[in-house]
Amino acid sequence: MPFQLFTIIILALFLAIFIPKYRRHLRKQAVRRSHETWAIGIYEGPTPYELKPADGVVNPVLTASDVSDIRARFVADPFMIRMTDGFYLFFEVLNDRRNLGEIAYAFSPDGKKWQYRSIVLRERFHLSYPYVFFWENDVYMIPECGASGGIHLYRAVEFPGKWQRISTLIRGDRKRNAVVDPSVIRHGGHWYLFSYGKNRSLHLFVSESLAGHWVEHPQSPVISGTPQFARPGGRVTAYEGAILRYAQDETPHYGSRVWAFRIVELTPSTYREEAVSDTPLLQPGNESWNRDGMHNVDPHRLPSGSWLACVDGFTIQPVKE
Repeated sequence: MPFQLFTIIILALFLAIFIPKYRRHLRKQAVRRSHETWAIGIYEGPTPYELKPADGVVNPVLTASDVSDIRARFVADPFMIRMTDGFYLFFEVLNDRRNLGEIAYAFSPDGKKWQYRSIVLRERFHLSYPYVFFWENDVYMIPECGASGGIHLYRAVEFPGKWQRISTLIRGDRKRNAVVDPSVIRHGGHWYLFSYGKNRSLHLFVSESLAGHWVEHPQSPVISGTPQFARPGGRVTAYEGAILRYAQDETPHYGSRVWAFRIVELTPSTYREEAVSDTPLLQPGNESWNRDGMHNVDPHRLPSGSWLACVDGFTIQPVKE
């Protein structure tokens, strides 16, 4: 038998065996994700790394059933911002019809009782992780939009309901695609942005201005090949002279728990962090809404000195094989 014909036969046999198995694997993954029920809760505590379910709150405070303007599969990735009239919470809503994430918001006068309002941002690509923050009297958002091939900056032109994309901060890298769950903070006169790459590493970028020229930090990736501690899991928070970074744990599965790290050195040329504790900040709970995992936290300091945080959690519904 000619060698080329033998090679073709072997390749055909391999594809005949491998492709059906791979398709079954993809279907199982899709089924698993489609049966994840994510919801949003409110926690509180004396510090941004000591949090528990808030008193007087019945968690979850927001679920897919609260979404009134589209058919939602779940809600997740909450981030808050506080205004004079109360708290505005932005989060991902997975549009069941489009199978894409969109950004919605809810309002609360006290941070504990919430009312869903509406979708405020949708694109032709998936959106999630709506990292909202103040800067120079404006409100900005840097959502996760890795499917677009970059990290984009949005500004509220009519808060909270109208947002405009004003800049692309970082363009995607085809090899690393280090554009997942971007998390930003201003420190020491510079902007720093953390993002997650396909190589399961935490990348760090730095810029002198928010919409300016971003470059990768010389020590980036600051964490390499570590799915347990590398992926951003909430707001990067200044606290008592240090900076707290939250990491969502992807072991043994996506969205397992959240860890807290204290960044003790952050300059345009140096980076050093340490674990806050040997136990996770957030982990699966005893209630149905978060019994299988938690993966995002956004803490805010109240005038009393205590901290209020929005979090998310999920449960996997039984799937009939």
